[in-house]
Amino acid sequence: MAARTVFVAGAGTEIGKTYVTAALTRRLRARGRPIRTLKPLASGVPPLGDPAFAESDTARLLDAQDIAVDDATVEACSPWRFSAPLSPDQAAVLEGRSLALPDLVAWCRAQIAGTEGTLLIEGVGGLMSPVTETATGLDWLRALGVPALLVSGSYLGAISHALTACETLRLHGVPLLAVAVSESEGAPAPPATVAASIGRHAGVPVFRLRRDEACPDALADLI
Repeated sequence: MAARTVFVAGAGTEIGKTYVTAALTRRLRARGRPIRTLKPLASGVPPLGDPAFAESDTARLLDAQDIAVDDATVEACSPWRFSAPLSPDQAAVLEGRSLALPDLVAWCRAQIAGTEGTLLIEGVGGLMSPVTETATGLDWLRALGVPALLVSGSYLGAISHALTACETLRLHGVPLLAVAVSESEGAPAPPATVAASIGRHAGVPVFRLRRDEACPDALADLI
């Protein structure tokens, strides 16, 4: 039986998708739910032997699953990794590599088919960030045909960005389960205020999380 799969998408980049994904992973594991969490495509990833790797998205997600970091587990979580902190299409060019959307989608579908319980797939960058020369994160999500959890920041402008992403998902027929507002450092408004404003317009439940805060039970209930 295919896994119950949720794609964690971002309204922008560097807004806390991985913090939210890790918190959700820990909450579901604490409930005894079979859960596997992946970030198939990642940029700005140091080499495994670099001490900075411990701060990478891949390492954070493995830690949330209580999985030791080694060559095999890193490859199983994030098979496409690029060192430059750029969109994957640009990072791939710098490394003389290429990535085709059908390959990425086929790999994800194989994980869905081979996973029992729940599977979280964290995207890269914002919803409309390029993932290949011709495809965006939205194209990736649409090809998988799974529901999304949208992560927003709380920075100035985050409300508009989140609502634009909500509308984009709606127009493209992607089911949206909820919005999670991740606290942005130095934001002029508290994340609860930003979440309340998004909630008045989004048409889905909206939650707020501070960095490294536990995932709300009500959010886990939706997954």
